Amino acid sequence: MSTSLPPIKPPAEVHPMQALLEQGGYDMPQRGDIREGTILSVTPQEVIIDLGLKREGVVPANDLTRLDKDTLAEVKEGAVLPVYILQSSDRDGNLIVSLSRAVQEKDWFVAQQTMERNEMIETKVSGHNAGGLEVIFGKIRGFVPASHISSLPRNMTSEERKAALAAYVDQVIPVKVVEVDRRRRRLIMSERAAHRRWQREHRKQLLEDLRTGDVRSGIVRSLANFGVFIDLGGADGLVHISELAWFPVGHPSEVVRVGQQVDVKVLRVDKQRERIGLSIKRVLPDPWTRVTEDYRVGELVEAVVTRVVDFGSFVRLRTGVEGLLHVTEMADIRPDHPQSLVSPGDLLLLRVLRIEPERRRIGLSLRQVSEAEWAEWAASYREKHAAEARAAAEKADETAPIEEPVGAEEEAAAVAVEEFVEPIVVEAVAEQAVETVTVEEPVGAEEEVAAVASEEPPAEAVEQAELAIAEPVA
Repeated sequence: MSTSLPPIKPPAEVHPMQALLEQGGYDMPQRGDIREGTILSVTPQEVIIDLGLKREGVVPANDLTRLDKDTLAEVKEGAVLPVYILQSSDRDGNLIVSLSRAVQEKDWFVAQQTMERNEMIETKVSGHNAGGLEVIFGKIRGFVPASHISSLPRNMTSEERKAALAAYVDQVIPVKVVEVDRRRRRLIMSERAAHRRWQREHRKQLLEDLRTGDVRSGIVRSLANFGVFIDLGGADGLVHISELAWFPVGHPSEVVRVGQQVDVKVLRVDKQRERIGLSIKRVLPDPWTRVTEDYRVGELVEAVVTRVVDFGSFVRLRTGVEGLLHVTEMADIRPDHPQSLVSPGDLLLLRVLRIEPERRRIGLSLRQVSEAEWAEWAASYREKHAAEARAAAEKADETAPIEEPVGAEEEAAAVAVEEFVEPIVVEAVAEQAVETVTVEEPVGAEEEVAAVASEEPPAEAVEQAELAIAEPVA
């Protein structure tokens, strides 16, 4: 018995391109694409380039004639050059590419690579319009939208925005490429992204370089109730309010202002949390180390009231040290409330009672300043401010002379002194204190109060004062 086998069919022919597509992983090039390839061979008829595809690219001989001498010298085996896709497949199935067109479009290729590598570059601003800045990138132009400029405030008027953008023209700024669309001739860049990256890199480097004890120069960037932020050149450090001055500070605005350049000392560097602790006062000499040279017991000194508390008031002397004017030294008759006699900001003439540098204390007295001493001091202030007013008026006359009545300068100076310096005479203080006293006292009460005032302040008041006065820094 015989059996017949079915006829064997020859395998169907598969088009080479279809086979490649079925294998997968083939990156089909499109006309206008720019690819980077390695030159495999160079002949008078053509140049063969490996583009990492299933087929090599072919550069026709006539394309080489369009290259300049420098570029033509680079065309040799092993060289890596960009090419422009002219035809994905000609009649013979060849991938036709062009070196000359790639040279013309090279800047777009470089821009694409720059974006893919997340690189930061510098470019010159060539112009501006209402929407942002025009910048130069090789032979093409890029655009930086206004929203991508870090130093441009958002709440500006149209005129202010135009003026701010115009100020960038001819400047070189750092940018990052964020969008490349060669077909639409669209190249978008961001100065804000470059600035943020620069800050991160610079901050990291600064944290590595900073050492405890270093003295750096910085700019006051912002103020807060708890301290001041200082820009050290790309990284911010914090000066706590206790490190602003050798005397207690109520608010940073009393000592510094935004935009001011200051020297700071590095107290600590926390690399993990990226925090920098700074000090302004430790760059300055500690006034308490010279307090016995600057002041003498019994001498008269000027001081400004900084705080008023129940047991007296704290005052700041000319060198920055803070002293205590105890309530018992405010007047011959002790007032019920120190606030009834002095207020923060008052300028006083006081006598030095005690100097204790090891405890960082200076005891002062108002009641031991005589009326004659106060009057002489106030008169000297009037004369000083009158001279300053005359000098200011003479300077103003040079630019815009204004006719004033005779004696106007002296009158203005007197008013300024009366507003700034409130003379507190011993008799007037005593009268005011007497008016506030409501408790009946036996005969001789005034003498008793005066005796108490000449003694040391009560222990409770001294203890409160110790807590209020800043302790020396170790």
